[in-house]
Amino acid sequence: MTATRRTYHRASEAERRENLIAATLDCIAEFGIQGATVRQIATRAGVTSGLIRHYFAGKDQMLQAAYRKVMAGMTEAAITAAIEGETAKSRLRRFIVANVTPPVTDPRTLSLWAAFISHIQTDPSFAAIHRENYLAFLEAQETLITAFFREERRVVSPRECRTYAIALSALVDGLWLEGTLAADMFAERELADHALASVEALLRLAPGELAAEEP
Repeated sequence: MTATRRTYHRASEAERRENLIAATLDCIAEFGIQGATVRQIATRAGVTSGLIRHYFAGKDQMLQAAYRKVMAGMTEAAITAAIEGETAKSRLRRFIVANVTPPVTDPRTLSLWAAFISHIQTDPSFAAIHRENYLAFLEAQETLITAFFREERRVVSPRECRTYAIALSALVDGLWLEGTLAADMFAERELADHALASVEALLRLAPGELAAEEP
């Protein structure tokens, strides 16, 4: 029998950095921010503590990169779901539903978010990351709402779209929290249906207008 030769893969700089961020998140999920040490992270990633210093100046920089990864991941997941829609209406609907259903509503993500959130008021770096991601999320919503109204031939000013986006963000955040903390209390589509009905009321649409699937 001929032995199968294992293909050797040399990780790139970007891959190694991503692996270290993933290991950081794993350690935070298991031990908390204070309990996640550089040594534990290095062990989880299968590297030396010295190699970590090649990518990050210290633990603070690793935590910041990990927080950015968590926040950006949720936004990217919802945007990816929206892109699959064929119309502006379906893209907006998919974006809303994605934010209140798995994998965005995930207990591990919530625990990581909760671990980081206390640092926003005390650490300017975390506050900057939070602001950066909130603005990206807001921009994504404004783009989807503007396209939807244009498709519906409704004239809405940029200021109105921004107001709608801020309100939509608050609505989605609340349902995301409920869907993650108490997922067993809701039927499979219940939160998504509530989210769509609430957005219809927010955007002054007819009941079922946004929720209805295109033929």
